[in-house]
Amino acid sequence: MEKKERKPVYYAEYLQLNKILNAQEPESAKEGIRADDEMLFIIIHQAYELWFKQILHELSVVRAIFKQPNIHNNTPDIYNTVHRLERVSRILEVAVNQMAILETMTPLDFLDFRDLLRPASGFQSIQFKMIEATLGLRYENRYAKNYYLTQLKEEDIERVKAAESEESLLVLINNWLERMPFVKDSSYWDGSENKNFWTTYREAYAGSLSEGEKGNLATFDLLFMDGDNYPADRSFSADANRNALFIMLYRDHPMLHLPYELLDCLLEIDELLSMWRHRHIHMVQRTIGKRVGTGGSSGSEYLRAAADSHYVFKELAELTSFLLPRNMLPQLPDTLVKSLGYH
Repeated sequence: MEKKERKPVYYAEYLQLNKILNAQEPESAKEGIRADDEMLFIIIHQAYELWFKQILHELSVVRAIFKQPNIHNNTPDIYNTVHRLERVSRILEVAVNQMAILETMTPLDFLDFRDLLRPASGFQSIQFKMIEATLGLRYENRYAKNYYLTQLKEEDIERVKAAESEESLLVLINNWLERMPFVKDSSYWDGSENKNFWTTYREAYAGSLSEGEKGNLATFDLLFMDGDNYPADRSFSADANRNALFIMLYRDHPMLHLPYELLDCLLEIDELLSMWRHRHIHMVQRTIGKRVGTGGSSGSEYLRAAADSHYVFKELAELTSFLLPRNMLPQLPDTLVKSLGYH
């Protein structure tokens, strides 16, 4: 069959530059007020929304991978996941650093047009809320839920609720971690002197604690030893929690390299989102002081409270409390070591 000739692609048309470069309509210009920095303000926020769109795209690819009932070790899936989550981190780094450009706008520059923006607010960024929901922030854990519902148009509320109703990345990662067989599959441990890995590990961990850390042991027992009393309010199940710690402990084994990188990416995303929120807080304090936000919030106070409560993967971060140095780790059975290596 003869190949159909494609129409030549032209740079400006391909990028839809006519739409993008004509999408800035400063409110100050409509009012005949000179406010030279409103153009910067618009472009910065448009750039954020474009990056948020890319983050949502990357997360949708990752979620599709983890929706599979099984992810075989010999497929590119885990590498692809890590690659895309690392890309999300690099985008968030840009988002944090981009704040420095906005900070070239002085408080007086902002006051030239600030009142013209009411009641619009960055709080109304639907895509950012969708990112939080896609990662795993549940509605009941959002700060100031009533404010969240009253400041959005009905169709935007539905978009965020739709994102919240989907299986989040946190839930999908939990399911994936639960399936990891290395600790709970007895065939790896039959004939080993460490038949109960967690009992052996607890003994080594208890011996590593300083006097001021002894209280950690009670938390360790609750999370790793006493399955019947495992806290019901945790995001990760008991099995997922154990397997996540096992991955962190034995990450040097080839089969656990990428799973560890994946968990580390999730922690980095949480950290960068926190950095973005706190950079935003400092910028708001510097720009409007104790004034309320254009959307009616308490300004920097609202941002600080949301930043402190919107961590998604904090339970993974807490696992570092239970790590041991490599020389104190229990030795794994030969059958398990072989399974954790390349074949």
